[in-house]
Amino acid sequence: MNLHDPHFENRLMMTRRQLFGRSALGVGTAAMANLLGNDLLASSGPAGPGTHHPAKAKRVIYLFMSGGPSHHDLWDYKPKMQEMFGQDLPEYVRDGQRITGMTAGQKTLPVCPTKYKFTKQENNDRGVYVSELLPHTATVAKDLCVVHSTFTEAINHDPAITYIQTGSQIPGRPSLGAWLSYGLGSTNDNLPGYVVMHAHSSFAEQSLFGRLWGSGFLPSDHQGVLMRSQGDAVLYLNNPKGVTRKDRRAQLDTLVALNQEQHKRFADPDILARIKQHEMAYRMQTSVPELMDLSGESDSTFELYGEEARNPGTFAASCLNARRLAERGVRNIQIFHRGWDAHGALPKEHESQCKDVDQGCAALIKDLKQRGMLDETLVVWGGEFGRTAYCQGGLTRANYGRDHHPRCFTVWMAGGGVKPGITYGQTDDFGYNIADADGNPLRPQPNKDRWTPGTMHIHDLNATILHLLGIDHRKLTYRYQGRDFRLTDVHGHVMYDLLV
Repeated sequence: MNLHDPHFENRLMMTRRQLFGRSALGVGTAAMANLLGNDLLASSGPAGPGTHHPAKAKRVIYLFMSGGPSHHDLWDYKPKMQEMFGQDLPEYVRDGQRITGMTAGQKTLPVCPTKYKFTKQENNDRGVYVSELLPHTATVAKDLCVVHSTFTEAINHDPAITYIQTGSQIPGRPSLGAWLSYGLGSTNDNLPGYVVMHAHSSFAEQSLFGRLWGSGFLPSDHQGVLMRSQGDAVLYLNNPKGVTRKDRRAQLDTLVALNQEQHKRFADPDILARIKQHEMAYRMQTSVPELMDLSGESDSTFELYGEEARNPGTFAASCLNARRLAERGVRNIQIFHRGWDAHGALPKEHESQCKDVDQGCAALIKDLKQRGMLDETLVVWGGEFGRTAYCQGGLTRANYGRDHHPRCFTVWMAGGGVKPGITYGQTDDFGYNIADADGNPLRPQPNKDRWTPGTMHIHDLNATILHLLGIDHRKLTYRYQGRDFRLTDVHGHVMYDLLV
């Protein structure tokens, strides 16, 4: 017995239960683990490992406006509402649909038209109306696929954000980015396959939780890595004082040996995930500082994104970093921008929010396009729900607030296999319900067998994102607690009408 063996002390700590558990695993489990590999990735397909069909996009950049941006004030032009300023919302429009407790006590629900002007961008079948709050985004309208008929069942922030990000209102499921990482793997050994950034906002009231980019029950190496705007881009990126890179390598080698010994005993896939995370962290000590250093970007690039892009943590800087991540082969990039929950002074708050994101969104589209990357990069913009047609609180022409509205809201996509310069779906004259071509309200429900044309449930959105990256949302599954789980649960339809 070698008392200097680094595994010796670890072996002494094995309990009786662990001994029998180790014996029960047997050679068969080890053989099966070897056959399956480190991850149970999606079935290989014609587009390569991890895919089911040829992918139109190599990566996705998701610009998430947390809090619920108002489709009334940004995208969904409703001139008839101007004629009904302050009048009570007709009962037939609401039709008994539930509202939040924040406005349930109001005696009236006054119609609240937007104070902002809209311009019709003549570049498609019906034209895209864009608010004066988004002048930069209006310049790339010809590249956007604007969906007015997105809907969800969740009416409050936490379940709604959890729902659109993980496919369930109940926490604990893997995020969209984690599913993509699990299904597709990574194309850059020195950077994570899924990167998350939080952009600064003046109205960041709503909290964001790690589960929104977490791996749930998937192996933990598929969770998103949060890039910070202050201090180290990733926590503990730098070695402690007095620890050299050689010292760190020696520590990791010993830790890997101990973890491999544990894996031989229990065949626990989380142990392999932990090994991969440690190795990725080591490589990121070199790759991340180079990534976050924008000094090599040209003056014309900063002119495109705006001077705010020089300030770490701004939305513009995050968009520029998203392009740099995309260039380096990162498949899943997500930028969260908080502060869109405008219950009171919506004009003041949305004007600030739009100023934060408008130029960055447009610059990202233009930058990807001029570099020949837009066709293979899917860009998605949207929040967890929209805002109400009626006012919450006091109403004047200059100031108003809006409550949460899940019945319909606007999401746009660009590049990566979606049709450019089109609008899809429509809402009624009050932007309250999804409507058919004649303006009659639709009552769509998510269903695994039926789909209402002209509508897009959030499961449909996620199914479409997966499809564009070469994944059949019905086949990307993971067995957990005795059943097969997937991002879209038992729902979701690919929105073929939106695809080139």
